[in-house]
Amino acid sequence: MRATRLIALDDAEVLGELVRVNREFLAPTDVGHDEDYFTADGQRARIADALTRHAQGTMQPRVILTEAGLVAGRINLNDIVRGAFWSCHLGYWLNEADNGRGLATAAVREIIEVAFGELGLHRIEAGTLPDNVRSQRVLERNGFTRIGLAPDYLRIAGSWQDHVLFQLVRPDSDRGPAAAPHS
Repeated sequence: MRATRLIALDDAEVLGELVRVNREFLAPTDVGHDEDYFTADGQRARIADALTRHAQGTMQPRVILTEAGLVAGRINLNDIVRGAFWSCHLGYWLNEADNGRGLATAAVREIIEVAFGELGLHRIEAGTLPDNVRSQRVLERNGFTRIGLAPDYLRIAGSWQDHVLFQLVRPDSDRGPAAAPHS
């Protein structure tokens, strides 16, 4: 069973509902959004943008799936850079009702396979708020290593917030970047 799949415009309705229902739950880790974000139309516009960036090779936008194949959240590889870097940033969120079921762990495991396999990347970076222990455990279960604290890293919930940074380097990275599309 797949834990993720590429996002589609048809996901706008369910994602609009999920972000609306989870607005309060996600607020402490959210960058802040206008009201349009919490609607199907707002999600449709964001999905279209994500799919454009996917076609350009700078993003891997996916949805997280439940065991029944229902959409339960988002997971993205953002800021995909090639050249000498061959790296990206990982971000994800999950419906509050689906927390604690292993879905995020499975989705991160699967997106690692995409990053290092299909995309041939060298490194994945992820950051969490210092008190987001659950997300830190998801990363650690998937082999990420804590690399430090970045002061005032992102503007979250209206203020600049520190982040604990993690990375995962492709195990066979001594061979150099794999041949991949959009190189």
